[in-house]
Amino acid sequence: MSGLDAPQFVPDEPNANSGKSGRRGRRAGPKSSLPWFGSLGQLDFEIEFFGRLLERTSDEIEVLRVLAELVARKGDVHRAVELDSRLVQLLPDDFLARYNLACSFALAGRADDAIDSLSRAILLGYDDLAHMEGDPDLESLYGNPDFQALLGEE
Repeated sequence: MSGLDAPQFVPDEPNANSGKSGRRGRRAGPKSSLPWFGSLGQLDFEIEFFGRLLERTSDEIEVLRVLAELVARKGDVHRAVELDSRLVQLLPDDFLARYNLACSFALAGRADDAIDSLSRAILLGYDDLAHMEGDPDLESLYGNPDFQALLGEE
């Protein structure tokens, strides 16, 4: 069987071919030569992929941005803080890098650092206060008086 042939049906459950309707299965294609590929979900695969890419290009801005977003989505907030901090070191005047670092700090429970980073993002030109006010990453700051002051709602 070549890699161009139609994938075979592989049942998810034993006896999936018992004739009962409504059973679902997954498609089995050619095996990957990389042992780690088959065991990872999509998000984990992307994190692994961009992590390996970052190992080769340690200061590639877009790779850092994407990887930081992915690890934050996965819930690895400490790694997101580390990656976003690297971005801010590389791009000290980038308001989006500062904003993303603030989000990572907020998710990590570091309110003071998050407020500081948000303040700097605003000073550098970040002006989407409506987004900031409803950003779920910043939810831990909603009741913070310093956060409210940044929004102009003192």
